[in-house]
Amino acid sequence: MLWNKFKPAIWQWRGVIFAVPTITLLVILLRWTGLLQLLELATLDQLFLLRPPEPPDSRIVIVEINEADVRQQVQWPMSDEVLANVLETIKQQKPRAIGLDIYRDLPVNPGHETLVKVFANTPNLIGVQKVSNSIDSALVNPPPALKQRQQVGSNDLPLDGDGKIRRGLLYANLNDQDVLESFALKLALLYLKPEGITEKPSTNNPDYLQLGRGIFPIFEANDGGYIRANDGSYQVLLNYRGHIQQQFTTISLSQVQKNQIPPNFMQGKVVLIGATAESLKDLFYTPYSSKVFSAPQRMAGVTIHANLISQILSAALDGRSLIKTLPEPIELLLILGSSIIGATLCWQQRHYINQKTLLAVNVFFAGGVLLGGSFIAFILGWWLPVIPALLALGGSAIAVTQYIAQSAGEMRKTLGRYLTDEVVANLLETPTGLKIGGERRQVTLLFSDLRGFSAISEQLPPEQVVQILNLYLGAMTEVINQYKGTINEFIGDGIFVMFGAPISRPDDAQRAIACAIAMQLAMQQVNQQNQQMNLPRLEMGIGINTGGVVAGNIGSQKRAQYTVIGSHVNLAARIETYTVGGQILISENTYKDAKTDLKITGQLQIEPKGIKELITIYDIGGIGGEYNLLLPEDNDVMVSLASPIPVEYTVLQGKQATGILFQGELINLSEKKAYLKTAHSLEPLNNLKLRLVNAPEIDIYAKVIKQTDEHNFLIRFTNIPPQAIAIFQGVGS
Repeated sequence: MLWNKFKPAIWQWRGVIFAVPTITLLVILLRWTGLLQLLELATLDQLFLLRPPEPPDSRIVIVEINEADVRQQVQWPMSDEVLANVLETIKQQKPRAIGLDIYRDLPVNPGHETLVKVFANTPNLIGVQKVSNSIDSALVNPPPALKQRQQVGSNDLPLDGDGKIRRGLLYANLNDQDVLESFALKLALLYLKPEGITEKPSTNNPDYLQLGRGIFPIFEANDGGYIRANDGSYQVLLNYRGHIQQQFTTISLSQVQKNQIPPNFMQGKVVLIGATAESLKDLFYTPYSSKVFSAPQRMAGVTIHANLISQILSAALDGRSLIKTLPEPIELLLILGSSIIGATLCWQQRHYINQKTLLAVNVFFAGGVLLGGSFIAFILGWWLPVIPALLALGGSAIAVTQYIAQSAGEMRKTLGRYLTDEVVANLLETPTGLKIGGERRQVTLLFSDLRGFSAISEQLPPEQVVQILNLYLGAMTEVINQYKGTINEFIGDGIFVMFGAPISRPDDAQRAIACAIAMQLAMQQVNQQNQQMNLPRLEMGIGINTGGVVAGNIGSQKRAQYTVIGSHVNLAARIETYTVGGQILISENTYKDAKTDLKITGQLQIEPKGIKELITIYDIGGIGGEYNLLLPEDNDVMVSLASPIPVEYTVLQGKQATGILFQGELINLSEKKAYLKTAHSLEPLNNLKLRLVNAPEIDIYAKVIKQTDEHNFLIRFTNIPPQAIAIFQGVGS
């Protein structure tokens, strides 16, 4: 019972139900492999580049060692004496903290003792130590004098797989038990100490460091767009303040050496001393190195440390947001939601004629909203998984589109059983294919019908009637498709075929005639199969006419059919009624339009119902040219009967008998024809229903071909029951 309630809803949203879990799972698996990590990190870089610039942090001053400074030095590395003088000059400005981002693990004489004294007399000076060991770098010890006073911080910077720095260290693990504060954190703590802010664990999570208003979550291996990243030590995502040194106040080493420092320039600030010169190779790739239309720029290590110090100070004092990431289950839900949106947008538009355009616009709009939302979230401090969400959005839309296309293909196959491929294409692919209305065009129309099939169907069970029809219609459909005809309708045992709608070709009339001949020839194979299954023999008549009609979708918005309307359709149907088994009759219009070599075995003038003038029709025996098809010769031999067969007959009007019985007798007989002698006057093409006087239970159907003399008429049998055939064979023998 519950399933019956949900089943309609499941069917209604089957495309979405198919696409969403499949695409979501594929995207999650793809993300889990790490193949999307570089794309997600590249997207993060663009978010940094697009984010509005922040004002410079006036709490930090960088004493940069540029190329000019290096060239002006008497020696490089600068001697301990020169470095000591620089530090003394800076101390006179009374900064809160001094960071020496220069390796000084070995003496550089002269002046080493002087430098050691400066180290000892500068409690707010922090040196650097490199604690990580990798393929392209080695451990570097700190200055021993600073190490003794615990005035050393780690200046290691975690590198991503693409060589960029997007993370910073707060603490570096030296071994299983000992940790070392980072260079940036050491300096930030010195600055925050007068503000009364010291290290303490967060009340919400004891594992997290809290400084004032800022709580610093520990980076984990799968945060944001990372997959199984190295999350050793205490790392945080770097929330860069800006691109280059202009985000911080800078002064050159030479200016400091010459004491060209404005008054109070460094007072109460964090002063960093570090290299920015290209030759000193302390430059790194960052998110700001990802500009598309310019060469990538690198950022000096001292500037990266300045950004991390600024991040710590701004979080602690100003409440500036850190870069936060969603919990992994929420990220998975975001991917799922994006997949649902993409699939739903596509599925809801499946019935629109311009579905592809609407789909592209809506998916593009949804993708824009997703990107815009992610950008706004980044400004607010959240890094969302953009690439997986976009893949889920687009992937689900593509999956639903593929599902719709596959369904349309199945629908095309199904419709193809009832309509031709051309009509199906016109309905499904043409923008106006479903529009009610039509257009005037020249069309050749073919009607075929089995002679005497009504009588046959009365003598057989319905199952056999259907079997006969399926065999016959299947064979005819193959022939019609071969000659590019459009089957408009199966009318019981009749077929209505169009040549020229929905696609018009210059040889429509020729193909219609050639198709009719091929259909008559195919009847031989149909009857062979019928004979093998003990089914009756069939004969078919075909009528063809050419003329102007209105072709299009006729009906209402709820129910319509692609068809043709006009008097020429009626005329083609009328011409077919004049045919006998195996005969093809065409109108004069078709004869003229065909413009090819035709074998004409006879012609006749008729006055069909609804037509005000005589119409000439032609009996076709073959077509030449590229088709070269001929109907078999009529080898029917007429036998004179020594004893005429008395019959009673009535003239049929349409499918109904007139009710008046006339007397006559069959005087000559063949397999398909007979001469009927009667005193009653008959018109050519009259349809007759005959009964043998000696066997009144047997009905025979025939058509009058011509009158040979005053009382004799040549008739063509359209249906002879097996009992009548047996009687005729007995008389003939």
